[in-house]
Amino acid sequence: MKELEGLTEDQRNKIIQARQRVIESIGKNMDLYGITLSIGHLYGNMYFNGAPATLDEMSETMGMSKTSMSTGMRTLMDLKMITKVWGKGSRKDLYEVVPDWHQNFIDYFSIKWRKAVEMNSSALMKSLKEIRELKQLNEENQPLCELLIKDEEKIKEALNYYHWLLRLIDSFETGKIYELIPKEEKDF
Repeated sequence: MKELEGLTEDQRNKIIQARQRVIESIGKNMDLYGITLSIGHLYGNMYFNGAPATLDEMSETMGMSKTSMSTGMRTLMDLKMITKVWGKGSRKDLYEVVPDWHQNFIDYFSIKWRKAVEMNSSALMKSLKEIRELKQLNEENQPLCELLIKDEEKIKEALNYYHWLLRLIDSFETGKIYELIPKEEKDF
């Protein structure tokens, strides 16, 4: 790391130790949200990297295979946590971290939540259609209709939740969430 050149060994070690603690914390945090620990560590390392890096450089830094590194980079790009950048005189792809933690959170959860909403809403709508058809075919069977009405209400409650979740996602993506919960800049 060029930025650490010119420092004493003790200074370098203290900076590296402090960074490693943060990188480990980022990795564990991302692991909680379904991203592997190693990809979390990759993001953490890139976060502290002083310049855009190639797959080879990050592979060497982290001691990961180029295949694993490529998979990790692709995952982080899909989550919009890193971007591919142009580097003068470089034929290899360069990657740098998107340092906006608020936007990273929004992008990650928006992507995951939208996918879940689509999948679950589709299953709920299919079940709702089947229940309504069954209810229509068995109008004379009072106990069955009562059961189907209860199930229909439960499914409608779930669909209302997913409709609310879409509105929440929209508030993240449009930035309206910050009207309710403004970003803060604290001096720790």
